[in-house]
Amino acid sequence: MAHRLGGRRKNVKKGFQFTLMVVGASGTGRTTFVNTLCDDHVLIHKEIDNPEDAHHENGITIKPIQVELEEEGVRISLTVVDTPGFGDNIDNEACFHEILAYLDKQYDDILAEESRIKRNPRFHDNRIHALLYFIAPTGHALREIDIELLRRLGPRVNIIPVIGRADSLTPIELKEFKKRIMEDIEHYNIPIYNFPYDVEEDDEDTIEENSELRSLLPFSIIGSEEEIVINGRTVRGRQYPWGAVEVDNPKHSDFGRLRSALLSSHLQDLKEITHDFLYENYRTEKLSRTINGGDQEDASMNVEDLNTQGVRLKEEQLRKEEEKLREIELKVQREIQEKRAELLSKEEALRNLEARLAQAQLSE
Repeated sequence: MAHRLGGRRKNVKKGFQFTLMVVGASGTGRTTFVNTLCDDHVLIHKEIDNPEDAHHENGITIKPIQVELEEEGVRISLTVVDTPGFGDNIDNEACFHEILAYLDKQYDDILAEESRIKRNPRFHDNRIHALLYFIAPTGHALREIDIELLRRLGPRVNIIPVIGRADSLTPIELKEFKKRIMEDIEHYNIPIYNFPYDVEEDDEDTIEENSELRSLLPFSIIGSEEEIVINGRTVRGRQYPWGAVEVDNPKHSDFGRLRSALLSSHLQDLKEITHDFLYENYRTEKLSRTINGGDQEDASMNVEDLNTQGVRLKEEQLRKEEEKLREIELKVQREIQEKRAELLSKEEALRNLEARLAQAQLSE
């Protein structure tokens, strides 16, 4: 535990690296969200000057962009991986393959680096820690393309579903839309990052916070790169003939809660799940295929490298088991000490009672 706390203090001092992928069809508010998140013009809005070119299908492009942010005094080196072109074609099968291949490549790079005898000190970990999937505000339910992509990517990355341009719906429509989306996610058994917690292990504050965030899924997002004035206050928002919506007003949008979760409260948890579960599952699957001769692409990894990987995996598993045993041992020791203290307190109370009774008998 002391080691983990020391590591976190070190991370806070030097800052964090975090990689966020944003996926969604054109018009779902993906670009505006990123610019609002970073409070800067990070992504350029798609513009078609010539209407004759509007029907051209250019396919998907995957573009990582580096942004330096500061959140609550902590420096965050954020990599935003944009996916323009997703969902814009008649056949989007290639989009699925491109995104999945990109995710796998980041894991493969880590796997190859771990197999080296002498590692590269300048190696940069580009694994995706969270993927925001922008759902079009149709007001109906998940589309086939949504279901297919989420099912394919779920085992590889922490998916957080969001409804883009949520101000297109009334509050009642939005509430019903959220409900139907979560019903679809449960029905199709789609794995998403649902802000997990353990009732027996986690403290009350964590359980309450994660329960509240889970209840907001999918997050309803309103983004704006402009500022408006409402009752003398300058805020980020959108002005309509019927009124105004504020980006950071929790009554209008879940943007603030999502931003806080991504860049502050759940940043470390997303990174740990990526490394400890998603990557470990991928590594086990990859090495198993390689050993069984089912993956010719990894022929460059020789038997010695595989044996080294196996030893490291076993060592890591043993270390985790030892940590669990130490935690259990400490917990048992604390319970024994508490019971002992309680017993001593009762014995002391009993002695005091006996002394008072004896004193009363003498007085008589």
